Amino acid sequence: MSVIAAIRPDEWNFPLLMHVLGAFLLVGALVLTASVLLLASRDGTVSQARLGFRSLLFGVLPAWILMRGGAQWIANKEGLENAKLTWLDIGFSTADTGIVVILISLLLAGLAMRRTARDGGGGGLATGAGVLSALLLIAYLVTLWAMSAKPT
Repeated sequence: MSVIAAIRPDEWNFPLLMHVLGAFLLVGALVLTASVLLLASRDGTVSQARLGFRSLLFGVLPAWILMRGGAQWIANKEGLENAKLTWLDIGFSTADTGIVVILISLLLAGLAMRRTARDGGGGGLATGAGVLSALLLIAYLVTLWAMSAKPT
């Protein structure tokens, strides 16, 4: 039995690295965001609500931009922009839906941070942002599986 290795041109390596780096940073930032926001909804501390908001703003959002930009770049390099592949459709659909969920979570987390700082409330808003972040994390973990397993 012989195994033939897939060889890709060297100019594909950097766009692929940017996509994969962005994806892993996105998952890591979502783990931080979901856990901190869910804790902030329970404890109601301003520092946790602020950390949850800032992790969305400075972690999740830039990581999403890096991941999505790298995905489009590598799809363009490989000529897969119009390909009908299941794993590619899953990746692009979760990424495009994910930015809407990220922006809603960012709004909820910002409101929760302000309300917690003002009167100690905001637990429901932090819970909403945390739950949305956790659901998005689950969706992106499924997408990571689809990208690595490449179902037809």
